[in-house]
Amino acid sequence: MNKQWISVIVAACFEVCWVIGLKHATSVWEWLGTAIAIFVSFYLLIKAGEHLPVGTVYAVFVGLGTAGTVCADSLLFGEPWKLAKIVCIVVLLAGVVGLKLVTGESKDQEVTE
Repeated sequence: MNKQWISVIVAACFEVCWVIGLKHATSVWEWLGTAIAIFVSFYLLIKAGEHLPVGTVYAVFVGLGTAGTVCADSLLFGEPWKLAKIVCIVVLLAGVVGLKLVTGESKDQEVTE
């Protein structure tokens, strides 16, 4: 795994933070933290997209962010786990991993003829 893919994973973690912030922020400091998380998330996503296929980067970002948000909602805020929810998260993550595996590693490494 290279530096750009790590940036996508970190960006997805910040996405989870800002999504939680949008729902639960009540003070100026919480809103400021949410705004910073949005900035960091999209900055890392844009930088990774400069070196990796943008469609795949975005799909991985959204997939990990969605799965992370659902898990955080259950773990931090008591949202009940349901079998259907778990199955959907597993299918989503399998699709994200599969998409990454079948996509070329980097636009920078493409061979031009």
